[in-house]
Amino acid sequence: MLLTADIGNTSITLGLFDGDALVEDFRLACDKDLSQEEYEVLLKTLCKPFKIKGCIIASVVDELSKKFQSSVENIFKIKAIMLTSECKTGIKIALKKPSEAGADRIANACGAFMLYKRPCIVVDFGTATSFDIVNQHGEFVGGIIAPGLNLQMRVLNTFTSRLPKIDVASSGTAIGNSTTDAILSGVIRGSACMIDGLVEQCEKELGQKATLIATGGYSGLISSYLKRPFDFINPTLTLEGLRFLYNLNQ
Repeated sequence: MLLTADIGNTSITLGLFDGDALVEDFRLACDKDLSQEEYEVLLKTLCKPFKIKGCIIASVVDELSKKFQSSVENIFKIKAIMLTSECKTGIKIALKKPSEAGADRIANACGAFMLYKRPCIVVDFGTATSFDIVNQHGEFVGGIIAPGLNLQMRVLNTFTSRLPKIDVASSGTAIGNSTTDAILSGVIRGSACMIDGLVEQCEKELGQKATLIATGGYSGLISSYLKRPFDFINPTLTLEGLRFLYNLNQ
């Protein structure tokens, strides 16, 4: 079986593939303070029922990249692929500096390229809300990075003296009748308006309508506030992109 790992700033998402089929997926808290030995225990526990024969890792957390790769290699006695812009991707990374492309964004672009009609725009709801854009020629031309929903909530609480810390939730009305409702409106509805507006501007620059794909934990929540709904909501797009990339690079 293939182990795919998406190491983000907030969480680590693991996917186990048997051929093309995603058999199991797990989400762990991203903890830079855990030792390699502790990550080895976690991996042994989660993957105990499975025989892992390959692994590919996308990481945006430098402090964890080598630690996690070494954990995988020690436990399963395999060589894990660490995804970078220098790997084979099957698409052209048409950025001014391809080395700046985050591994998760490369995986999203590759997954969208393989699964959906082009041009396409992937909106990934993680610590940041990012847009990854593949044009009609199959080129990853760039995108957009904005603060994610939880990050906006934390910033409002951290840098103000009276705004409370609240969890992401649905927003009942645009006009908030309490402080909590006002924050939810600003963050949830404000993010939806941002997405609507930026999609319109991106399509203008692409010169045509794009396929809209959402991935990440809050994609379902935000979709209900959009003027134009997503064409597809695929929570495991990054993992599926990693599977394609493993097959290209093994």
